[in-house]
Amino acid sequence: MTGYILRRIVYGVLIVIGVNLFTFLLFFAVNTPDDMARLAIGGRRVSADAIEQWKVQHGYDKPLFVNAAAAGADKLTDTIFYERSVPLLRFDFGFSDAGRDIGYEIKQRIGPSLALAIPTFLLGMLASIAFSLLLVYFRATWLDFWGVVLCVALLSISALFYIISGQYLFAKLLRAAPYSGFAGGWDMVHFLALPVVVALIAKLGPEARFYRALFLEEAGKDYVRTARAKGLPERLVLFRHVLRNALLPILTSSVAVIPLLFMGSLIAESFFGIPGLGSYTIDAINAQDFSVVRAMVFLGSVLYVIGLLLADISYTIADPRVRME
Repeated sequence: MTGYILRRIVYGVLIVIGVNLFTFLLFFAVNTPDDMARLAIGGRRVSADAIEQWKVQHGYDKPLFVNAAAAGADKLTDTIFYERSVPLLRFDFGFSDAGRDIGYEIKQRIGPSLALAIPTFLLGMLASIAFSLLLVYFRATWLDFWGVVLCVALLSISALFYIISGQYLFAKLLRAAPYSGFAGGWDMVHFLALPVVVALIAKLGPEARFYRALFLEEAGKDYVRTARAKGLPERLVLFRHVLRNALLPILTSSVAVIPLLFMGSLIAESFFGIPGLGSYTIDAINAQDFSVVRAMVFLGSVLYVIGLLLADISYTIADPRVRME
């Protein structure tokens, strides 16, 4: 198992390095520093002196990969790639184009993102599993039919509709929750109740439909029919056999998204005014702060690779046959 995990770690490191190189090319080769300066200053009718001054102030006046004017090792180190991209590999995010410490901002915003993401993740999984088990228990009945129709309807609607409808219903009409905002301590519950409820409704359709398909597949296998033939009640068959054996794909899909919880929700945090990493990324995009956007893309790729690694490890623990592949 150790060799299996080491191979996955090596693959993950190579993927992170590749993503880092690709994002650098995307930000600096396709979108040149001159283009960044024009966008940051505003408009295309900007003087060459203003562009050069902006590049010098933000450290974009150096060559991309090789500095032919430098001597020795400075040919490679005195470049934009070495100063802007290589530090990301040691999680040195540097400063934003506005002069703020990106690492400090990330540490301050992880808390609000997790405060929204963790309840949504846990409650969403419990609600989806419970609802899908209910549909399987009453399979081939009107409850199962209309439950599937509800799932299809829920997954066919955009998340923006749930957010706007939730704000209109619960904040404007019922006045049960604020439109947006965030606070620390127990006041956090007051501000997060509406975003969590909206997220649960948005996730229920696709997740419950997926879990129902898994449970139905397990319910038709021989060991389940044997359990029924022994006289076990249907609810015990579902919980002791169907749910237990269907946990492998559920575990894999769930573990894979755990690291991504740190990144928060781009849409929800922006609409509900939650100062997390999601809204931080959106604000950076709107402000055209390329340093922040590049750092968040790199951080997201690292967390995604960690999620895949955890999913592989959980697979080997749940099914030892996988490590032999």
